[in-house]
Amino acid sequence: MVMLHTLTAFMELMDHGIVSWENLSSIFIKKVVSFVNGKILDASIQQVSLDIMESMVLSSSSLFHQIRKEITLDQLISHLQVSNQLLQTKAMALLMALLQTAGETDRQDLFAFLEKKNLRQYIYKNIIHSSGSVGDEMAHHLYVLQSVRLNLLEPRMKTPLDSFNQEQREALHSLRQAVFETESEGSLSNERRRSLCAKEFKKLGFSNNSNPGQDLGRTPPGLLALDTMTYFASRYPDAYSRFVLENSSREDKHECPFARSSIQLTLILCEILRIGEPPSETGSNYHPIFFAQDRLLEELFCICIQLLNKTWKEMRATQEDFDKVMQVVREQITRTLSSKPTSLELFKNKVNALNYSEILKLRQTERLHQEETLAPPVLELKERLKPELLELIRQQRLNRLCHGTLFRKISSRRRQDKLWYCRLSPNHKVLHYGDVEEETETPSIESLQDKIPVADIKALLTGKDCPHMKENKGKQTKEMLDLAFSITYDVEEYSLNFIASSRTDFCLWTDGLNVLLGKEMSSEAMRSELEILLSMEIKLRLLDLENVPIPDTAPPIPKPPSNFNFCYDFSQAEQ
Repeated sequence: MVMLHTLTAFMELMDHGIVSWENLSSIFIKKVVSFVNGKILDASIQQVSLDIMESMVLSSSSLFHQIRKEITLDQLISHLQVSNQLLQTKAMALLMALLQTAGETDRQDLFAFLEKKNLRQYIYKNIIHSSGSVGDEMAHHLYVLQSVRLNLLEPRMKTPLDSFNQEQREALHSLRQAVFETESEGSLSNERRRSLCAKEFKKLGFSNNSNPGQDLGRTPPGLLALDTMTYFASRYPDAYSRFVLENSSREDKHECPFARSSIQLTLILCEILRIGEPPSETGSNYHPIFFAQDRLLEELFCICIQLLNKTWKEMRATQEDFDKVMQVVREQITRTLSSKPTSLELFKNKVNALNYSEILKLRQTERLHQEETLAPPVLELKERLKPELLELIRQQRLNRLCHGTLFRKISSRRRQDKLWYCRLSPNHKVLHYGDVEEETETPSIESLQDKIPVADIKALLTGKDCPHMKENKGKQTKEMLDLAFSITYDVEEYSLNFIASSRTDFCLWTDGLNVLLGKEMSSEAMRSELEILLSMEIKLRLLDLENVPIPDTAPPIPKPPSNFNFCYDFSQAEQ
């Protein structure tokens, strides 16, 4: 217990940044590492030790090499097999810190070791398919592992095909040889052989059939497109042959070009999987399917290229419809992956069920939700309804501020466990805030020690204008900038800095603070909610006018009559 409190106190002191991590002695480092390498030990001590080691690794490259040398990776991986979720999370955090800090060679070595030890299978079995749900911190670390691993494909993606490279030329010709008869090639003249090759490359769907390597000169996807095509041809030869031969027997304008489609599909998959993008510090969008497959990109390609051929036929597409087909295929893949399939088979079933007619139905449904009548009288009615609905949104924002929100403190240590809460007083005159524990639900105003009178707030700042974003200029990401906001108070010397956990919280708080400051709300969430409320209100008011055409202009008012003798005078008594 004494050791636990000692390590916790040490971590708290180091968080203040007064002492550099590099001042630590090797004896101390070895001692901390020994707590993690040891098998029989209090889990709480191991958690704090893992936390300390993560900070060491992230602070300098020299400490990275020292930790890398001392840590037993087998023992670190074994911590992922325990039922203690917090210990699992801390072990993953250290593992991700090692992978992100490592140089190119060290990272390759680490991945080779982790694959040898079946790390993904450990994660798939003990974390993704565990009885409990995956926490936010663990989701972030899974996302980082996925990003760093997929980014190993970036060099291939950014390298164009070299026509003078023998290995690449052979890979290109293997695509042709895998589907077309090549026995008689040796007896042909050079000119006849070139003519035959050009004809076969054209059937394969290359735009430049005399020099197909030029089609693979675009980066991205570069050599990655060649890799996915050769993988499909070798892993699923029957499906590959069927695709090429089926399309080469169609009319030219109706054939689905395999090579051109493959190059574009590889690019789409790279964009969806964000290959080449560094992992965000707050991202958590991981794909469970990644941890179930050794070669996710290639396997996804093999399913999606067959899906593309199926969609092409469903759309009765011609060469002019190529871009439209690719847009539909992108939508099919994106919608399926968003449902978080946990296996390749599940992905395959779902994406094939989402055929072209289903995509059209989904688009139509979404369009009906978005479309509204644009007749001038309806637009005028919308303008009259806006003030009332804006007031409704303002009240909702203030109510949300009164309820309060939990914010996470993010410092140089990438991901922090410290939390704080901020809420507005019921009379809308004071902002109360203070540190809270993880389990806290909604702390009372009395328990939040610090406060700022609303009357003292001078300005609301967002993005790169925030003081905490200016201080961490080198470490900020676009995602973090999109979630950062600050309020300045007193004589603009002090500021309260926020980083929202989501874009929704960012919009709610910036809108609410703008209402308190007497300014207009400007977030995209406000605009979206106003459109939804207006749409609902308009539809309710126009129910009685269903199927009645609304004219663009009001009917003309007729001229007054020349006399009003036709009016009956009720004041006179009946004779």
